[in-house]
Amino acid sequence: MDPATELGPLAREDLLAELDGQVRRSVALGATVLCGGRRIEREGYYYEPTILENLKKGMPAYEEELFGPVAGIIKARDGEEAVALANDTRFGLGASLWSANIAKARELAARIEAGAVFINGMVKSDPRLPFGGIKESGYGRELSSYGIKEFVNIKTVWIG
Repeated sequence: MDPATELGPLAREDLLAELDGQVRRSVALGATVLCGGRRIEREGYYYEPTILENLKKGMPAYEEELFGPVAGIIKARDGEEAVALANDTRFGLGASLWSANIAKARELAARIEAGAVFINGMVKSDPRLPFGGIKESGYGRELSSYGIKEFVNIKTVWIG
């Protein structure tokens, strides 16, 4: 709750170890660390903000969900390849698409297989918007009027 906080810890030590292992295995397979890439030695479960590039299929940072401050860069030739790369996953919680051409961004966003696509903004939950994924990420919806329906059972009574 300290307003000066810029980086919080991961929730548990096993999650920190898993994230560090994913980064290390990706680097061993050819990913490049642009910054970060290791645990912060202090009390708690802190990991340096990390950026990886040169990610390829088969690397943990390409294939798996990374729950921590790690971003991967995968370069695409054009929008078509970017959509194909974005959809080349078994996960689909959220996507972030950046473009000066909003009309083209909307067209691409419609084709990205994710529960939420943010154009020119980072993926985040907002209580006014439904939040949840597809595929193997974030089953169902939370927040907004759609989210409250996850907590109720609707009963149908039909009389012929």
